Order: sequence, then structure tokens, then C-alpha cells
Amino acid sequence: MVIDLWMQHPTLRFLRHDMFESLRRWTGMTVPEAEPPIELTVRAMDEAGVSFGLLSAWHGPEGPLISNEEVAGWVAAHPDRFAGLAAVDIRKPMEAVRELRRCVTELGFKGLRVLPWLWEAPPTDRRYYPLYAACVELGVPFFTQVGHTGPLRPSETGRPIPYIDQVALDFPELVIVGGHIGYPWTEEMVAVARKHENVYIDTSAYTAERYPPELVRYMKTRGGRRKVLFGSNYPMLFPGRALEGLAAHDLDEETRALFLHGNAQRLLGLPASGGEG
Repeated sequence: MVIDLWMQHPTLRFLRHDMFESLRRWTGMTVPEAEPPIELTVRAMDEAGVSFGLLSAWHGPEGPLISNEEVAGWVAAHPDRFAGLAAVDIRKPMEAVRELRRCVTELGFKGLRVLPWLWEAPPTDRRYYPLYAACVELGVPFFTQVGHTGPLRPSETGRPIPYIDQVALDFPELVIVGGHIGYPWTEEMVAVARKHENVYIDTSAYTAERYPPELVRYMKTRGGRRKVLFGSNYPMLFPGRALEGLAAHDLDEETRALFLHGNAQRLLGLPASGGEG
């Protein structure tokens, strides 16, 4: 079983945005003429052996590139394959908190995802803090990107130290999942995950063959095997491609199972089947 923690089903307004020009150049991705059907994402999962995925909304300063309502519709169409992550406008903290609560309590979303580079505001910005409190109250994780920024935006906001470290100190009950490994500050991200009980790492945006050695070493430790989770960053990186080279890391059976699905099931309260049951 495989659970993909970092996916987005793209809309045309998402795919066409100029900030993704660098990713289109790297990946050779072309923009389709029509809205991609959700069945394309399901097919990519099937081809990779992915049982379940978290689909995230995208909300930036220009508005929603993928709305919470669109994500809810895709989850409703395939409830055994997907759950949702909310995205909100951090410039309006109270509206953002209310929207997060609605997404979790009414739509059944599993958490909140905010990309600091999208707002050019690090995770220690005061506007995040009401959302952190709401995540703790709702019992859902906060997902964010750590490491450098592939899209054409500054990377500074992705530093694990001081930003993730400080948030974990201020909100020790908050479950934080740092996506995209944290490269080129992988050692910082590992140190923060080792230091804080509720800080985790997901491997989205990297193929297994490109995992930094310090991350693989951490995955093989007693504590680290429970702190690293699989993510792809679909559609920028398809899950089948993201999993290539995993066998070369020689993970034992327990570590591999925790990485591919066990840690996600524990964090999100998913049943053994991966889906909503």
C-alpha cells in the first residue's frame, strides 16, 4: 500500500500560471486545452500502486488556483481514493480560521496546507498563528513547504531553522509536516524533526533516487523511521516516477511500510485500507 501525502489535481488556471514556467521547463510539461478530469489523477495513482492521496487546494495572493470546493468535489467523486487539504487567505486571519473550520468539520478535510513562498511570508509571520491554534483545536496537521522554491519565487521562507523550529516551540501540540524534504537545508530539517516530537518530513518533489544521504540515514534510525512520509508533488512529479529508486536505499520491511503508508495512517487517522472506510 502507498499513500501520497502531497498531490494536487490541477486546474487550467493553476497550470497556466507564470510562476510555474521553471517547472514546465524542467519537466517538459505542457498545458492542456481543456480542464483535466480527475480520472487522469486516479489513473496516475493506479499506475504507481498508490491507494490513497491527499489533494490540496491552492490559495495565493491572487485568489484560489485550486479552490476548496473543487477539491471537495473530487473527494466526493472518489472518497475511497482521496481526502482534502484546505488552503486559505492568510491575509484575513479570522476569515481564514472560519474557512479552515468549515473545511474540516463540514467537508471532512484532513488538514491545512500553506506555501510560505506563495505569500512571501515565513511560517513565523503573525498571520499564521491563529491558523496554528485552529489546527491544534481541530486536531489536524499543518502542511507546508521546506527547502528551496522551484517556482519563480524567493526561497528564504523555506528555511527549517529558524522558521519551523520557532513555530514548533510556540505550538508544541501542532503537527507540522514539512514537504519537499528541506533541501538544500536537509540537515536543518532533520535536526528540527529530531528535536520536536510533532515535526515530520515528506519527500514530495524528489525521486527516491535523489533523496539526500542525510535523510536516508535519518529514515533508518529508530525515531526517524516514524517521521518521514511519502509524497509525490503530482502533477509536477508523477508518483510512479517519485518512487523510482526506493529499493536502492535498502530500507527494512518495517521502515518501508511506515514510510509508504503507516506514518500517514497514524498521522491522519486513516484505517488500514488507507481510505475513509
